[in-house]
Amino acid sequence: QVQLVESGGGLVQAGGSLTLSCVASGRIFSINAMAWHRQAPGKQRELVASIFSAGITNYADSVKGRFTISRDNAKNTVLLQMNSLKPEDTAVYYCYTLLRERASGKSMEYWGKGTLVTVSS
Repeated sequence: QVQLVESGGGLVQAGGSLTLSCVASGRIFSINAMAWHRQAPGKQRELVASIFSAGITNYADSVKGRFTISRDNAKNTVLLQMNSLKPEDTAVYYCYTLLRERASGKSMEYWGKGTLVTVSS
């Protein structure tokens, strides 16, 4: 089994910054990709940013230039630096990973439980 634990959410004023962290632990052989998704009230979950093992990143248009995703491969950790936050960034942010499990060698997807980010106007 693999666990994803997110941290760093909270309440911030518009224009402020937050950094989300997600640590993956358990039977991990290798991680192919890690990402952050978010789900605002009444809306579908959407991809915010992703980072692949080679360091290639991808961002939603709504966060380009404001958010930065980074990864520490040695620590199985992904960070999301969020700057110039807007009220519309308010959502529950979920960590996601696509990895290969140590024992079985199978590729599996895992999700964290989410961390709430609230941006006040």
